[in-house]
Amino acid sequence: MLDRLAGLPGSQAATDYALVQRALRFITEASRHQPGIDEIAASIGLSPGDLTALFRRWCGLTPKAFLQAVTLDNAKRLLDEGMPLLDCSLEVGMSGPSRLHDLFVTHEAMSPGEYKNGGAGLRITYDFVPSPFGIALPMINDRGLCGLAFCDEGGEAAAFEDMRRRWPNATYERDAARIAPFARRIFAEEAWQPDQPLNVFLIGTDFEIRVWQTLLRIPMGRATTYSSIAAELDNPKAARAVGAAVGRNPISFVVPCHRVVGKSGALTGYHWGLTRKRAMLGWEAAQAIRQDC
Repeated sequence: MLDRLAGLPGSQAATDYALVQRALRFITEASRHQPGIDEIAASIGLSPGDLTALFRRWCGLTPKAFLQAVTLDNAKRLLDEGMPLLDCSLEVGMSGPSRLHDLFVTHEAMSPGEYKNGGAGLRITYDFVPSPFGIALPMINDRGLCGLAFCDEGGEAAAFEDMRRRWPNATYERDAARIAPFARRIFAEEAWQPDQPLNVFLIGTDFEIRVWQTLLRIPMGRATTYSSIAAELDNPKAARAVGAAVGRNPISFVVPCHRVVGKSGALTGYHWGLTRKRAMLGWEAAQAIRQDC
């Protein structure tokens, strides 16, 4: 995937995701009457052929195949009929085949004392890179990936400031050469190998780190709920606190907070935008379909 993106000028990659965002918003708003490809294409000013080419570049599938894979929102009706969440996930095409590699990671956590110091002594390297979900902001230190944010074109400064506020006493340096291999490991699915895991470094409170560790156990193409995570942490009344911790996850996508949905099956909020969350779930489902073909 990153190789595909690397072949495009940065502006082209940004334009592709901007168009995908608009298409997903229209699909969501018009979902009750199941818009066809002609209507979706017209809504964003493209021909049906150009829309198909856009989706093939972005996720490797046609718009129709992508829509067959995308989002747990379609499971609401099934949930209302009493179907369990996991069965709903399978029913709407969110199950990944066994041949699909997930993004394998190993992780360690900052000590509580280090966290209280606001990242003092940490040297964090960063850069902005194209991704399947707009512009990505990976951040690394000497122990691995410690941050991953997303933004649209023009939002780079705000995204960096959002991340910097989490660790205000760290030292930051922009270095494209150091970030490039991490970016490829994150977004190129052929690089997701269990024998070469991506190292991540979790920076948060003890409770937040426990929640984020639980997120890492959610398989690609599956979803869970805030209440299920709370139960797994032996604190079933802590669903609201779990939601807050999920919202503060600093390593989006890699630590898959986008795979957490509300108890009703609704996608609920996402720090980097609900459309981006929907895109991530659909993109993952698309990779599953491509690998299973």
